[in-house]
Amino acid sequence: MSNAALKHDMVDAPPMPGDEPIAAPVMKPVPRITIHAFCDHPETGSVIQRAGEDRRLSKAHLTVYMGGIQAAVEQYQQAPTPNLILVESDAGGAELFAALAALAEVCDAGTKVVVIGHLNDVSVYREMIRQGVNEYLVSPLSPMQIIEAVSRLYVDPDAPPIGRSIAFMGAKGGAGSSTLAHNIGWCVSTRMQEDVIITDLDLPFGTAGLDFNQDPAQGIADALTAPERLDDVLLDRLLVKCSDHLSLFAAPAILDRDFDMDGEACESVLEIVRETVPCVIVDLPHVWSTWTKKVLLSADEIVITAMPDLASLRNTKNILDLVKQARPNDSKPHVVLNQVGVPKRPEIPVKDFADAIGIEPTLVLPFNPALFGTASNNGQMIEELDPKGKTTEGLRFLARQLCGRDAAPAKASQSKISLLKRIFRKG
Repeated sequence: MSNAALKHDMVDAPPMPGDEPIAAPVMKPVPRITIHAFCDHPETGSVIQRAGEDRRLSKAHLTVYMGGIQAAVEQYQQAPTPNLILVESDAGGAELFAALAALAEVCDAGTKVVVIGHLNDVSVYREMIRQGVNEYLVSPLSPMQIIEAVSRLYVDPDAPPIGRSIAFMGAKGGAGSSTLAHNIGWCVSTRMQEDVIITDLDLPFGTAGLDFNQDPAQGIADALTAPERLDDVLLDRLLVKCSDHLSLFAAPAILDRDFDMDGEACESVLEIVRETVPCVIVDLPHVWSTWTKKVLLSADEIVITAMPDLASLRNTKNILDLVKQARPNDSKPHVVLNQVGVPKRPEIPVKDFADAIGIEPTLVLPFNPALFGTASNNGQMIEELDPKGKTTEGLRFLARQLCGRDAAPAKASQSKISLLKRIFRKG
């Protein structure tokens, strides 16, 4: 599924160079299947093993063996075959097809086969497909090529596309992550004319309802209580429509109930929400638990909001290290350095902060209490109050980055990005 299928053209201006989507395609997680891989080379086995550790294959059970097609034939003479078999072969021509014929003799009905070969020959590919092989991949491979091939086999092409999930988390309390999440959701819905649902997962203290001047009687807590009941009809009843393209899945923000979040329920609800809109903003509370970790690592894009102080620096570095280890095949998280330039407050310089965490902040927002305070108290978005200001320009820039609307290779885009960063660092 191409990312373009999830997007709508901007209404206020035709697409310009640099508007082409560059974000990776959004793929549905592969269902709970069993995968066996038989490799000729340790390098291929290593790549497949790394693919199996990816979040999109987390539900699948993958085992890697050595020995190629012959080892697979010997194993399945006495054992049932799994849902999917990956086999690597250095052979070509008659030898390769004879080995595949032997494998077909021991395969159970319904088992899919992907062949990894070393011949980049369209005639070989066509003959394999003719003989019933489900996919042919040419080595060397990357983990994402393995993931995409498996996903194509097990995701219904007629199923509705899933939306891009963008998770926002603060490096510390009060960093402004929720405010940023809500404003980015607003920006995507108004500037890009994409349908957006903002999900507020801070059940006792969530501020999405306040920021949009809404007081819904129902919301996401009702869905999390009984996720098996959630369908399109119930979801539509629980959502609060803020504009033509923006809906809110609000938190109850009450303290007379105990909210024991269940990771499986949260995942189930978010999957249903992602099937209804192109963009889902996930506003995570500043707590660390099994469910918040799972939701964060499962998102398509991650935004960490930090302040220029030591606690934010440490926590941001820890989150980045965790994400790098758990998501080796995904793009790096976006770091937003917020509230920079508070008078008389000692701060870590932006350059030192970036050097310490190992990546450049995507956006640096200056301290502007009047603007943010007024927006918060009025239940308005920053763009509504200051449509031509630098902060609004920065929020639009981040929204475009998250939705893949800025093509980095273009020289004009690169210079624009550099200029914007300089503006905000002068802030």
